[in-house]
Order: sequence, then structure tokens, then C-alpha cells
Amino acid sequence: MAEKVLFSWSGGKDSAIALYEIQKSKSYEILALLTTITEDYDRVSMHGLRRSLLERQANSLGISLEKVFITKDASNEEYESKMKEALLRYKNAGVHSVVFGDIFLQDVRKYREENLSKIGMNGVFPIWRRNTTALAHTFIDLGFKAVTICIDSNVLDKRFAARDFDKQFLSELPPTVDPCGENGEFHSFVYDGPIFKENILFKKGEIVLRDNRFYYCDLIPID
Repeated sequence: MAEKVLFSWSGGKDSAIALYEIQKSKSYEILALLTTITEDYDRVSMHGLRRSLLERQANSLGISLEKVFITKDASNEEYESKMKEALLRYKNAGVHSVVFGDIFLQDVRKYREENLSKIGMNGVFPIWRRNTTALAHTFIDLGFKAVTICIDSNVLDKRFAARDFDKQFLSELPPTVDPCGENGEFHSFVYDGPIFKENILFKKGEIVLRDNRFYYCDLIPID
């Protein structure tokens, strides 16, 4: 029988390919997508994606969405407390594992596993240690479509913002930048692919620089 799990969902490509792998294995039943929302902005934390587009993703995936709301200047303590509250609800309903799309950052994995172990839960990492160049190309070859919504200007210039995540994009990346942006070089929004029932329609809004470092592209839903 498939194990019931929660899925840590950012809306980006690593989440999408990890979800694809989990569904392909048929070993897990995903009860909900777990996403952190910054309530002051009504956007996905870190990625800056509008909540309405996140909800459209979940609808197209056919999976319910578990939103964890934090404040804009949330401390680690606030984040961990809100997350623990959500996780315990699912644990009490028989869920013992959370799936993540992390690839190679050992400190991030350790942090997740330590927090989960405090409440007797486990982490599942379906794309862990995959070659990121191969993974990026596999994502594209499978027919996934994504656009970059946040880039770190310390490592990439503005022209990489609001770009389709395709082979042209990969070919232009500096050699120091991970093809999956695993070090936080860029974040993306996935709007189509083999796990979606229908593609998510949007238009690109303005690109703004925040914290004198990150370029965000606002994506606006199209009805």
C-alpha cells in the first residue's frame, strides 16, 4: 500500500521534477502540497509568486494545498513553530514523511531532517545527488515549462530574469552557476508539464530589484 506523505512545494522546477519522480514510483500517496506564504505580500516565501498562481498549480495537479502563513520578517523560530503546527496535524492523521526537491545541499537536508525528527517524522528526497546538468535537461525533455521569477544579481545579471527555462537559457548560464540554481542563483515557476492537467496562463509583469540584490518578475494570472 502506498505511503501517505506531504510534499514540500515551492512552485518551481525542482519541486516539479521531484513530484514527477514520486508519482512515477507509485510508492507514495501525496495528501497535500505544503507551501510557505508570506502573508504580508500574499506570495510564496522566497520565490515571490502570487498565491493565486500557486493555487492554480495545485488545482491543475489535482492535489490539495496546505498553506503555512508567516510574517515578512519571520524569524527561524516563527517559521519552525508554524511549520511544526502544520506537520503535527498531518502526523496525527497518519502521515510520517515529507518529500523535498533538494538535490545536493547537505546542510539544508540536515536542517530539514533534524526538524522532522523532533516530531518523529522523516524526509524523502527523490532527486538527491542527481547530476544537475542532466536533471535540468531531463526536466526540459519531459515537456515541463518554467519561467525564472527570481534571480540573484550577485551571480546573474538582469537579463536572466523572466526567462523561459529552456536549453537556450542553460547554454547562456555562467559556468559557476548551477544549472538547477541549487545554490539559490535563480528560482522558477512551472506552468506546464506531464504532471499537470492543464497549463497555467499568466503574463509577465514588471521586474523589480529588492534588497538591492534580487530581481523579481511579477507574474500576473490570466483568467
